[in-house]
This record gives sequence, C-alpha cells and structure tokens, in this order.
Amino acid sequence: MKRLSFFAAAMALCVSSGILAKPLVIAHRGASGYLPEHTLETKALAYAMKPDFIEQDVVMTKDDQLVVLHDHYLDRVTNVAEVFPDRAREDGRYYAIDFTLAEIKSLQVTEGFNIDEKGNKVAGYPDRFPMWKSSFTVPTFAEEIELIQGLNKTLGYDIGIYPEIKAPWFHRHEGKDISKAVLKVLKQYGYVSHSDKVYLQCFDANELQRIHNQLMPTMDMNLKLVQLMAYTDWNETMEYKSGKAMPYSYDWMFEKDGMKKVAEYADGVGPWKPMLVDDTSTKSNIVIKPLMKAAKQAGLQVHPYTFRADPGRIPAYTDSFEGMLDIFYNQVKVDGLFTDFPDKAVSFLNK
Repeated sequence: MKRLSFFAAAMALCVSSGILAKPLVIAHRGASGYLPEHTLETKALAYAMKPDFIEQDVVMTKDDQLVVLHDHYLDRVTNVAEVFPDRAREDGRYYAIDFTLAEIKSLQVTEGFNIDEKGNKVAGYPDRFPMWKSSFTVPTFAEEIELIQGLNKTLGYDIGIYPEIKAPWFHRHEGKDISKAVLKVLKQYGYVSHSDKVYLQCFDANELQRIHNQLMPTMDMNLKLVQLMAYTDWNETMEYKSGKAMPYSYDWMFEKDGMKKVAEYADGVGPWKPMLVDDTSTKSNIVIKPLMKAAKQAGLQVHPYTFRADPGRIPAYTDSFEGMLDIFYNQVKVDGLFTDFPDKAVSFLNK
C-alpha cells in the first residue's frame, strides 16, 4: 500500500507540474476551416469540438470598443468597400479604428478574400465556406467572452480563451491604449490570475513587456503571457522612430539567450511552425530546429501556428494533416498548437 501511495503521489506531482499534461488544442480564429473566421458562429462550432482554448484577435474601433478581427483593417473579410466606399486611407485599406462600432456592426462578414488582377474578390481558401452566403457580422470581444462563458455554464466544459492584442504599436500611435482596454475587459469577466483559463498573446515584445512590468501589476492581474514570434522582414511589428514606422527586429529571439530573455516576461512562445521543424525535412529525417530546445530549457510553453488541412497546406515531410500533428505533438513535443480544424486535432489526441 505504501508503494502504491508513493506512486500515486508521484503521478499527481507529475501531472500538476505539467510533465504528463495532455497537449493543448487551440481553435485558431474559431473553427475557421469550416465557417468565416472570428464570427460568433465559428466560435460556437469550435466550442462544440471541445478544444482547450478558443482564440480571439482584438482590435479597437473609433469609439474605443473592442471587436474581434484578425486584421486591424476591415476590407479582407467584409463588404466595407461597398458600404463605405470613401472611407479608405491613402494605402487603400479600411481601418477598423476609423469606424464606430455601429458602423462595423452594419457590415457583412465573409470568408477571407483577395482581389485579383481583374478586381474580383477571390477566396483565400476556395474549398471553405462559400463567400457571401448566410449572414455573419463582426462580434465584440465582450460578446465572444459571454458566449464562451455561457456555454461553459450550460454544457459544463471549461474551455478557455486565447486573445491576441493586434498591432498595439499602431493603436498607440493613433492615440488608443488597446492593451489597457483588453486587460480591463478580461478583469471585468473574471480573468485575473495565472491559473485562470486564459493566455494573452501579442507579437509586440515591447508591449508584452509593458503589460508584464507595468499594466498588470497596476491592475492587480497576473495572466499567462505568450510572445508570438515572427521574422523581422515580415514587418509584423513596427516601431515609431522620429515619427517614422520602422520594422521591429525579432533577430534577438533566435540568438543563444533569446528564449531566456523572453522567459523574463512571458510564460510561452508562439512560433511559426517552420521555426520548429525545418522545411527541408523529409519523411525519413525530421529536422527539429534549436528553438524548441532553447524554449523548453528556458521553461517556456511552446504553441506553434497555424495547422491547416486545406490542399497545399501539408508540408512535404508528411503525407497528411494527422501526420503533421503526429510530428509536432509526439516528436517535437509542443505543448499545444493553433489549428483551423480543431475537431481533427481533438480527434487525433483522443485516439
């Protein structure tokens, strides 16, 4: 009995420390492989698939409301160009920050699209939900939290949220403190401690450090933070120097002590999946990059993005979406991953 008790205690310790923790499934923009991204409908569908977390990308409106959109402009997923044809900026984009919540709520949302050479709207993923079918709108951050918390109550699950603060450098340049606004909403809905079912992510390292060092202590909050990773030439994050926007350099994150520096203010990293597995890998030789080992040695969670089952989205080093999951969950040993197809990842882990 004593040996059994010791074993049970050891197992409990392992589970509590995360050693045997089941890896996470994070619904990327909801069940976005099946319904238009970031709509309440795709979040409800994602919820039914029982992922661990559902993602929200958060941007701010002209009247200081928080809405859920992947981009800080509206023209990739809505009919804004038809409804408000004269409201584009000089670069041709329609920025959410130039529209009130009521104006944004008047728009129709569809599958993400691009404009071809003839000016036609072409779906980014042709095999996904048909463009302009049914009726979808842009939700607020609060509406989405209430949906997930309401379903947690009625269905008895405990599915968490995984908000991303989008382009805080842009919002602050426009005079809006989006990070403080996001934290206020999270606190309003009971997300305040490290143990709460929320990860707060951002590509902007300067802003994430500000959240960790200044904003959360002031607001008596201690949320889990995730540093999203990009390459400098993506121009994902900008810094204003002498009034001019310059690309933020991510190079330091890939240096020898980069992950240790991230661990000073974050609990995890969200790398692009080729940052973990080299694209030159073959089926017989999976090349895991040094970033994974460095992150784990620094005590960081690793949640790569984005796993898609669409045609052309399966890397050459595997034959299938499930094969890709197997490599990242079981060989790379990531702690979780973002996927447009949460049902497929949940099914894989449940086998």
